[in-house]
Amino acid sequence: MNSSRHYVIDFDSTFTQVEALDVLGEISLENQPDKDERLQELKSLTDRGMGGELALRESLSLRLDLLKANKNHLAPLIDVLKGKISTSFVRNEAFFEENSDHIYIVSNGFKEFIVPIVKELGIKEENVFANTFVFDDEGKIIGFDKENVLSSNNGKVEQLKALDLKGDVYVIGDGYTDYEIKAAGLANKFYAFTENIERDKVTEKADHITPSLDEFLYVHKMNKAISYPKNRIKVLLLENVHPDALQIMKNEGYNVSLQTGAMDEDELAEQIKDVSVLGIRSKTQLTKKVLDNANRLIAVGAFCIGTNQIDLEECLKKGIAVFNAPYSNTRSVVELAIGEIILLMRNLPDKIAKMHEGNWDKSASHSYEVRGKKLGIVGYGNIGAQLSVMAESIGFDVYYYDLVEKLALGNATKCNSLKELLQTVDIVSLHVDGRKENKNLIGEKQFKEMKDGVIFLNLSRGHVVDIEALKNNINSGKVNGAGIDVFPSEPKTNKENFESSLKGLPNVILTPHIGGSTEEAQENIGNFVPGKIIEYINTGSTTNSVNFPNLQLPILENAHRLIHIHHNKPGIIAHINRVLAANDINIVGQHLKTNETIGYVITDIDKAYNIEVVKELKEIKDTIKFRILY
Repeated sequence: MNSSRHYVIDFDSTFTQVEALDVLGEISLENQPDKDERLQELKSLTDRGMGGELALRESLSLRLDLLKANKNHLAPLIDVLKGKISTSFVRNEAFFEENSDHIYIVSNGFKEFIVPIVKELGIKEENVFANTFVFDDEGKIIGFDKENVLSSNNGKVEQLKALDLKGDVYVIGDGYTDYEIKAAGLANKFYAFTENIERDKVTEKADHITPSLDEFLYVHKMNKAISYPKNRIKVLLLENVHPDALQIMKNEGYNVSLQTGAMDEDELAEQIKDVSVLGIRSKTQLTKKVLDNANRLIAVGAFCIGTNQIDLEECLKKGIAVFNAPYSNTRSVVELAIGEIILLMRNLPDKIAKMHEGNWDKSASHSYEVRGKKLGIVGYGNIGAQLSVMAESIGFDVYYYDLVEKLALGNATKCNSLKELLQTVDIVSLHVDGRKENKNLIGEKQFKEMKDGVIFLNLSRGHVVDIEALKNNINSGKVNGAGIDVFPSEPKTNKENFESSLKGLPNVILTPHIGGSTEEAQENIGNFVPGKIIEYINTGSTTNSVNFPNLQLPILENAHRLIHIHHNKPGIIAHINRVLAANDINIVGQHLKTNETIGYVITDIDKAYNIEVVKELKEIKDTIKFRILY
C-alpha cells in the first residue's frame, strides 16, 4: 500500500455494471403501461448526462421525474446492485481492503443506494461522496439536495477541491464528469473504465483506457487477483470462425480481432508477432516460419477436427498448446457422406444437371438402392464409427479398416488389411487423419484392387488421394461415382478460383470442404474450442490438447499457480523445487506430465513470490516457457 496515493472511483457503470437509476426505473415503473418508453427516455438522459451533453442538475431532475420512485423501491434496488458489482472489482477485493483509507467513491448518484453497495468491498462510509434524495411524507422521491455540490455541473471538481487530497490522485470512471477532475488539475491521471460501457467522448480524453481493474493494478504494479490483465491477451481469429467464439473470448475480456479469410505464410508471420491466442480452420498453414515470429503465442485453437495444417512438433518445442474440436462436427460429416452415397448410387448428379439443361432422362439404368450394399470405411475414428452406426441403420453392410485396433460397432465387420476392404465393398469412404504417411494412401494400385463400378468418397484430407489416378479411374468406368470434399490444393478465400482435373467428370460431386460446415457444427466448435483455451489460460488444464501432455486441474483459491514448460530432461522438477525451497516457499500442490518432447509442471504455492523467484525459474536450463497464472 502506498499512503501517498489516493484513488477516486465513480459508482454507476464503474463500481457497478449498471446505472443505478436505470435499474430503479425497472423496479418503480414495473406496472406502468408506458414503462418501456419511460425507460428508453431514462437511458437517453443518462447517456447525454454522462457524455457531457446535458447539464447534470437538469439530467437528475428529468430522470427522477420519470422514475416515480418511492423509498420502498430502494431495498430491492440494493439487492439487485449487490449482484451487479463489476466483475474485476469483486475479483480484486484485496485492493479495496489494503487501500480502504485512500479509496473515495465520488458520484453524481445517491448515497442511499451507494453506501450499502460499496461497503460490500470494505469502502468506508465517510469516504463516499454522493447526492441524497428528498422524500415527501409518503416516502415518494420528489427531488434531491440541491445544496450538494455533486448535484451540479463541475460538482466532482468542487468535491475534490474540498477533499484537498495530498499526494498522487488517480481517477477511475466511465463518464465525462470523471475526466473533468483531471482537466481541473486535481488528479495525476484519468483512467477511462470500459469494462461495462465505453463512451467515445470519454475514452478520447483519457490518459489510459482500462478495460478492467486488473489493467489499472497491473500498470501500477499493485497486488492483483490475476498476474496479467486479460485485455492484454490479444486473440486473432481467422477464416470466419463462428460468432460464438468471438463473443465468448470478448466476454472473457480478451482483445479479439477477426478476419474472414485465411492469411498466407508471409502475412501471418507479420501479423502473429504480438498475438497470444490464434484461432484458425483448415486453410491457414501454421508453419515453422510463422511460429518463429510468434514470440507471445501461448495457445492455438483449430476450429475443426484436423490439425495437419499446424506444425504440432514446432508448437510443442516452443511451448504452444494446440486445441481442436475432435467431436463437434462429426454428425455433419456423416450426414453429408450418407447423402452423397445415396445421390451417387442413384446417378443423380448427372440427372440433376440434365434437368437444368432441359433434358428429361427418366430411366432406372445405373440407379440402385443402398440397402444390402457393402460400405467400406477406411479410418474408424469418431467420424468413421458414427458413419458405421448410421449406415447400418438404413441397411448397409458395413466393413471397416483402421491401423489401430478398434472395437466394431453394431454388426460392422473388421478387415485385416486395406486391400481386403477394397476388394470386398461396393462403396469406399475415407475418414483418415492428415498425417504425412497418409499422402496418396489411395492411388492407382488401390483403385485396381477395388470392385468395378465402385462408389468412392473422400471427406477426410485432400492429400490422401492421388487425384490423377482418381480421374483416370472415373473416365475408365472403374469408379462409377465419386464425392470429393477435400483437395490437395484449395483456395484460401471464397474469392479465389477453384481448379481441379475432376471438374466436369460424370457422376461426380465436388464440394468446397464443407463436410463439417453446418450451422450446428460451427456453433458447437465455436463454443468448444474457446472453452478449452480459456480453461488452459485460467487454470493450466490441457485436457484435449493435441500436442501437450493432458492435465486436468481445478481452479485454485488463496494460493498462486506457476506453470513451467521445459524440454523433457531429467532433474528439472528438482531444480524448480530447490528454487522454491531456497526462497522459503511452501508447495501446496504439484502436477507433472511429460511426453517425448516436453515436461509440463504446475506448481501451486501458498505465499506471494517476488521478482527474483520468477527470474530464477525462468533461467532454469531447458526452460521453454514460464507463466504465472495468479
